[in-house]
Amino acid sequence: MEPYQKTMSEFNPWKQEEFDTDVLDAQLHHLIVWNDEVNTFDWVIESLIDICSHTQEQAEQCALLIHYQGKYAVKRGDFDTLRPMCEAMIDRGINSTIDN
Repeated sequence: MEPYQKTMSEFNPWKQEEFDTDVLDAQLHHLIVWNDEVNTFDWVIESLIDICSHTQEQAEQCALLIHYQGKYAVKRGDFDTLRPMCEAMIDRGINSTIDN
């Protein structure tokens, strides 16, 4: 469970949040999922739950952000952790990349 979870009233799907960065963040990467015209919301949500261990609510919010923004960073971590997740998303036909 996350130490701090936003309530729905605090959630703004149209705004990418700014995070404080420090030296450790230089080692972190982002798993980016891209919008397409092929995959359904249900398939993306199911994949985020299965592969990224998102809750139902997290996966639904990410799917909306992916749809409306064209892409969204669904997970942050080191490259070695994100790479198998990215490959699993691609294996499911969901366009994903890793960015730093």
